[in-house]
Amino acid sequence: MKLRQGLLAQTLLSVPLVAGLLLCAAPVMAQPVQGLYVGGEGGATFNQDQMVRSSPMFPHGRDRWRTGGVGIGSVGYGLGNGFRVEVEGDYRSMAYKQFAGSTVTGRADGRRQTYGVMANALFDMDIGKPWLFPYFGAGVGYGWTHLNTSLNGDQISQHMGATFGNFAYQGIFGLSFPTPWVVGLSMTAEYRFWTMLGPQSHSSTAWGTVGGANLSKSYGFASGNRDTKTDFNHSLMLGLRYEFNPAPPPPPPPAESAAPAPQAARSYLIFFDWDKADLTDRARSIVSVAAQASTHTTLTRITVSGYTDNSSAHPGEKRGEDYNMKLSLRRAEVVKAELMRDGVPGTTIDLHGYGEANPLVHTAANTKEPQNRRVEIIFQ
Repeated sequence: MKLRQGLLAQTLLSVPLVAGLLLCAAPVMAQPVQGLYVGGEGGATFNQDQMVRSSPMFPHGRDRWRTGGVGIGSVGYGLGNGFRVEVEGDYRSMAYKQFAGSTVTGRADGRRQTYGVMANALFDMDIGKPWLFPYFGAGVGYGWTHLNTSLNGDQISQHMGATFGNFAYQGIFGLSFPTPWVVGLSMTAEYRFWTMLGPQSHSSTAWGTVGGANLSKSYGFASGNRDTKTDFNHSLMLGLRYEFNPAPPPPPPPAESAAPAPQAARSYLIFFDWDKADLTDRARSIVSVAAQASTHTTLTRITVSGYTDNSSAHPGEKRGEDYNMKLSLRRAEVVKAELMRDGVPGTTIDLHGYGEANPLVHTAANTKEPQNRRVEIIFQ
């Protein structure tokens, strides 16, 4: 038992230690997870031996469990600065392997199921690799354990059942791998330590010749509560996470010129939702930055150019192109109006709408590509 407690303490200490080593090994920046996201994961779950408390009616010892399965679903919100919060529902199931007592032997059977709701706070790290983002966190919540197990031997025949609920907490460490083929989708690999406060109490009935403190007694019937503690669970899982509002990728770097120009042009990109010409809060902030920069830059003209992707809300080749041309112009007009509200003189702004022309990302026909739905602000 002392050895297991030592291993548990090492496990709990290793999570913050690993996180600390990662923080010291490289300059850590936040992964910009922002807005609503959903996640799901599943894998293997392992329970440490549970101590069965001494009882005047039932034998005491340790419950041992086989490797089981775990499934978790979550809904969360990213704050855009590396921090995110989420609510999860979890389920774990494992088979009864053995009751280890000093005088009791027999065949163990049945299943243990736990389920609950947790509120988690997590932090995603940027370690300088666009394909890998470690994260760590912790959560608190409430869980329930349902037992339907039995022990059958020469000395005793015992059944344990019912459901017990109590507060629970957990530690989380994982790795996130953004997928290159779906913007906003990430694969995850995760470890969790989960425990429920105890002791846990479940009803039990027994027939046999073994009683409290594992002492022999006359053959008879006993009923009451059977208490367990040290409910320490470890889970290893793989999963997926999808962000509904991923941050747009940074604009491509400007092409290098043979000779430096007297003053390099500055450009800003504003992205739009499909078939929309409305500015999001993020788009307004970018326009505001561009407006402020114009007051500190020597320039003669500001060019505002609108674009669309090659999909259309109005199918038909000619009709779709005409619609997208008008949509791109509306987007440019909206950005110009916002610049003027931010103090930029309208006489310095040239307006253009190019429709589907000049895409940032070349795609197949009728493809909804977020990076092509944009307005470019260029200082000249």
